[in-house]
Amino acid sequence: MKISYLIKNITSLLVIFTIPGFITLSANSKADRVLRVGAIPDQNPEKLNRLYSLLSSKLSTKLNVPVKYIPVTNYSAAVSAFRTGDLDLVWFGGLTGVQARLQKPGAKVLAQRDIDTKFYSIFIINTKSGLKPINDIAGLKSLKGRRFTFGSESSTSGRLMPQYFLEKSGVNIKDFKGSLAGFSGSHDATIALVQSGSYEAGALNGQVWESNLKDGRVNKSKVKVMWKTPTYFDYHWLAQPNLDIKYGNGFTNKLRDSLIKLDRKTDKDKAILELFGANKFVPANANQYKSIEEIGRKIGKIK
Repeated sequence: MKISYLIKNITSLLVIFTIPGFITLSANSKADRVLRVGAIPDQNPEKLNRLYSLLSSKLSTKLNVPVKYIPVTNYSAAVSAFRTGDLDLVWFGGLTGVQARLQKPGAKVLAQRDIDTKFYSIFIINTKSGLKPINDIAGLKSLKGRRFTFGSESSTSGRLMPQYFLEKSGVNIKDFKGSLAGFSGSHDATIALVQSGSYEAGALNGQVWESNLKDGRVNKSKVKVMWKTPTYFDYHWLAQPNLDIKYGNGFTNKLRDSLIKLDRKTDKDKAILELFGANKFVPANANQYKSIEEIGRKIGKIK
């Protein structure tokens, strides 16, 4: 009895302590097997915490590993945390996903929502601005000399693609009032700033706009749609290249399947998918984001 007690406690000490120059014996501890999930902070933290808490619980059950949501402060922090390996799986926008993948060779694009295959941005205007809805890209010229805000500087739907369409119409950032555009930090904030009149116009994620409309968080007497852009590929899940080594052969495919098999017919899955604004997840691949990379290089967001 005493011998088994000693062996048990010596083993515990070996797991806790490491000796310089020797292999750490805690490499396979429970803490190292936690799957750390992150996401770009594109909406209010309360909604993100609710969404990723539900998803983490679901994945933990399906994958038989502990799953923990790790919030980040901004889009760049999500990319950095993926590069350093502090996050194993991240929900990225198109641009941040490309940035992260280029910084981490071997990273794997797993899945996207059904709506991400034909995503779009919305240009919105304050009703007192005098600006009017437009029918085509040429109408964006009416934004010259106006107070305009994007979302995050690294947002695909709130900055990259809106800037791309603006430039196609002949409008550059220096053409806005004050020779610059604002950056609200998130899509929800963009709506609030345009609705309040702090900015006359802005651009944001089309799905977030529709969600805010549905939930009654938009005052239609103060803000309205100016233009809906053509579609493009956007959000997707990106996984670290070493997950099969860390969690066992086939783990990455099992993770992908767990996301794709989320089903609205079950209450928990339905709640997760509704928070994502989707009916389901579908397979995705890196080639779908080549145009995002090209535009990112053109406007200087990818070196």
